[in-house]
Amino acid sequence: MSKNRMLAALALAAFALGGCANAPYDAQMRASIDAPYRLASGDRLRVIVFGQDNLTNSFNVDGAGNISMPLIGLVPAQGLTTSELSGAIAARLRTGYVRDPKVSVEVEAFRPFFVLGEVNTSGQYPFVNGMTAQTAVAIAGGFSPRGYQGGVDVTRVINGRPMTASEPLTFPLRPGDTITVRERFF
Repeated sequence: MSKNRMLAALALAAFALGGCANAPYDAQMRASIDAPYRLASGDRLRVIVFGQDNLTNSFNVDGAGNISMPLIGLVPAQGLTTSELSGAIAARLRTGYVRDPKVSVEVEAFRPFFVLGEVNTSGQYPFVNGMTAQTAVAIAGGFSPRGYQGGVDVTRVINGRPMTASEPLTFPLRPGDTITVRERFF
């Protein structure tokens, strides 16, 4: 085998293996798209306790992952769905404060997402439902002249661990994601 052919074969093998390294993260990223939304620091919630106007209000999930409610104090919200948090609040209210509480929790404002790298205005932005990576880049002022427009790196916390995968611009985002636009090399 000639030296050029061997180098070409090695380069092709390295390229193929490089694509495989991202496969487990990519599969987890795609699976997390349809997973139930989990609350985290930065979310603003509307808690409604039916028949108890003094307990109904908006609450922010603090840096420790809690909300602070009248009568019952700190309630852990980090990692829970809205229905799980409704049950936790109802259980706390049931222990001596309200006989049969009916509680509803909805997300009033999602935690922000972040755009870094080769965009015109990187930073933190409010999340909008139905957002894609392309929408996020547009919100950040579009690609800089050196920005790679073929895809982005998306970092998402899955099961408590940040995972990063290269995704197309049509990839759906979730609150708290970090989008990084790479520099193009030509």
